[in-house]
Amino acid sequence: MSFEILGIGTTNPEHSILQSEAAVHAQALSCHSESTEQQRRLLPVLYRRARVKRRHSVVLENSSGEEAVRQTFYQPADSPVDLGPATSQRMQEYEKHAATLAREAVERALNSANVDPAEVTQLVTVSCSGFSAPGFDLQVLKQPGFSPDVSRTHIGFMGCHGALNGLRVAKSFTDNDPSACVVVCAVEVCSLHQQYGWCPDKIVANALFADGAAAVVGKQSQSRSGEQWELVASGSTVVPDSEEMMSWRIGDHGFEMTLSPQIPDLIKARLRPWLENWLAGQGIRIEEVGSWAIHPGGPRILTVVADAVGFEEEKLAPSREILSEFGNMSSPTVLFILQRLQAAQAARPCVMLGFGPGLTIEAALVK
Repeated sequence: MSFEILGIGTTNPEHSILQSEAAVHAQALSCHSESTEQQRRLLPVLYRRARVKRRHSVVLENSSGEEAVRQTFYQPADSPVDLGPATSQRMQEYEKHAATLAREAVERALNSANVDPAEVTQLVTVSCSGFSAPGFDLQVLKQPGFSPDVSRTHIGFMGCHGALNGLRVAKSFTDNDPSACVVVCAVEVCSLHQQYGWCPDKIVANALFADGAAAVVGKQSQSRSGEQWELVASGSTVVPDSEEMMSWRIGDHGFEMTLSPQIPDLIKARLRPWLENWLAGQGIRIEEVGSWAIHPGGPRILTVVADAVGFEEEKLAPSREILSEFGNMSSPTVLFILQRLQAAQAARPCVMLGFGPGLTIEAALVK
């Protein structure tokens, strides 16, 4: 059985910032009076290397103008021990903005699928950038048309591959109930976790992450007409002894992301053997994959995946485009890429890939 993707909806906060301008803002947070001139020169270089041109953020109050009028949430550090807003303040902003993004993404997905909210039987939500209870899932269901009897499942703190976990759960629901209509909604507001001070790993994370939401509507496939994209299988593996390669921990001043420079090497060494074996179980060879929706954890991650798997650079184009236009939005990002592939009528089968703490490799096969 397969999960037929009837529609995808994506959205971002209203305001955005060019990466070059974000680097100027970051100087005031990461480089204080005791910082060296070398650090001041290196920070914009790290931002350029992220290969992001523009990012959307809920903390922005304008998309242009002087820094003082564009956002007021992050004030310049007044000392080396000033680490910015407390986590409680950041979570208040998460609760305020996550619901708005979720509602808009779900509405767009339902419109794309031509599905009435009354048909929805399950809602699967995904997020790793904040917590609140009641959560944004209830705010989605408060919109006109939804039944109060919709079953809710939340997938939290699984990182950038969380949407793939959400799709797996959705397929399980529809596999077990042919009448089920499932919405998967991934929402992240990563910009609420801007880190102060000088730490290259955290500055790289600051330079990559952004805000966005994406939703998918689907049902059990009733026929294989070839018109709709269908999730037919999911796969997962954890790279041994890699727990510290990527982490996402709750600190007193936001969630703290660390990314080891060894991650690309691990992916290069481990990805192809596992992927070959998993695809073989689905009766497919790597060479038969028509398109790739690869989560852009960073530009080097994308290059390493292409090298490890052995496909041409042009198949990375959708992932690179989304990274450049929106940044790394964590879990919704791969759904932005899938939506773009659908719009371009890309060749199938399509393999979706995401990487997260563990180090975990998640995959989905779409035909």
